[in-house]
This record gives sequence, structure tokens and C-alpha cells, in this order.
Amino acid sequence: MENQYGICRIAVAPLRAEPSDRAEIVSQLLFGEHVEIVSKDDRWWLVKNGYDGYEGWMDFRQLASISQAQFLEMHDHKLLAPLNFNNVLTAEDGSVYHLSPASNLPYVADGYCYAGTEKFKLGFEPYDKTTADFKSDIEATAKFFQNIPYLWGGRHLFGLDCSGFVQTVFKMLNIKLNRDASQQAEQGDLVGFLSEVKPGDVAFFDNANGKITHVGIMLSPNEIIHSSAKVKIDPIDDQGIFNRELGIYSHKLRIIKRFVE
Repeated sequence: MENQYGICRIAVAPLRAEPSDRAEIVSQLLFGEHVEIVSKDDRWWLVKNGYDGYEGWMDFRQLASISQAQFLEMHDHKLLAPLNFNNVLTAEDGSVYHLSPASNLPYVADGYCYAGTEKFKLGFEPYDKTTADFKSDIEATAKFFQNIPYLWGGRHLFGLDCSGFVQTVFKMLNIKLNRDASQQAEQGDLVGFLSEVKPGDVAFFDNANGKITHVGIMLSPNEIIHSSAKVKIDPIDDQGIFNRELGIYSHKLRIIKRFVE
């Protein structure tokens, strides 16, 4: 099959483990994110996210076609929906889309952006992620998402899983992280001790089998913001995250990584 490429034309599209509406949601695409089409099964297409390489099945009607040249060009995409709860796009038929922060805004010109041949009027000022200052922006960016509920596979304002939260915060700050916690743990530089932690370091946690299953962003050597039931701030020490509500350690600390010196 010849290479084919698409771009997400709705605010958020589920990526599923199997070609079925009943299948597990493994991740999500946000508006303007570009994909390579791997295979097709009736209305279900297996796609690979151009941003992080993550694969999943989606309804092809949620995509618009783009060329290979456009797909490659979007690897260096800079303009995003900002940290705002009112990011409104207006389609040519007058209907509106409400975008989550970190959604891509493709081909912005004269107050419009484009997904394939579809034209959308911007109701907000685009955010250029290359202007971010990680050290000064990391805490406020992470705290913007506080209290958003945990959702397996979630990457949007109404549900974030732990790695989706971390990936989204870092995307806003122009740092590309992989999708899953175990994949993110392979990136960055090791921080040897908790006492050496700086704001923005990323902590990873494992289960009884030694598999990394959770991740969060350090705010200080003794505080972490992470998505567990909701995006929240919890105390952390050498044992792991302490859940005040339950009075127990909920996640066992494995390693800490740094992405910005």
C-alpha cells in the first residue's frame, strides 16, 4: 500500500486497541495532529501519530487527507492552542470546535487554520511553543491542569492519564516526550538523589513486577504533581508518593529523570 497521511479534523479522536467502537481507548489524537495511515479495515484505519509514533485504530471520518510533504512539514509544527478553557474554532458552516491546550494549529494565516482543505476561524491567539521558558513556566503549566480527572488513554481537558498529562505539559514547553510512562522513562538524564531534584524533573514509579506504570512531574524534592484519580499535588519521599486521603504510599519510586539542565 502506498503511504497515506491524515490530520485530525475534530477536537479529540480516540485511538483504540482494535478496530471497534467497543475496543479499549489506548490514546487520543487532538485537533491538527498528523498521522501516517498504516492499514485499513473498513471504516477503521490503523494510524501512527506523527508526534510520538503511537499507534491505534480510529474512524477514518475523523481525519482529513494531507500529502506526504505536509506530513513531514508538520514534524516541526510550532503553533498550539494555548492554556485556556475557551479555545474556539469556527468551521465554515458556522459550527464550533472547543480545543484542548496543546492541540496543533496547522497552516495559520490571516486568522484561520487549515486541516486538509477545511478552513477554521481562530477565536483565540495561537501559542508558539518555541517561546516557552521551561524553568520559569513548568510549574504554572503543570498546575493549569490541576483537578482534571484521570482517564485511561486521555490527552485532553476532560481526562488525562498520567503519561498523557506529562506529555502534554512538556509539549507546551517545546519538549517532545513519548506517550507511555515506560517509554518516557527511557528518555532524559538520570537524577541520582531526591534531594537533587529541580522543578520539572520527572519521577517514574514501578509495580511489584518492576514494570514502570506511573509518572509525574516534580515541583520540588518533596512535592509531585501527577494524574491519579485526578491531576493533583502529593508529597513524595524516597519510598514514593504518599496519598493523604488514604494514608498510604500509593506509588513506589523507581527513578527520576531530567530533561532540561
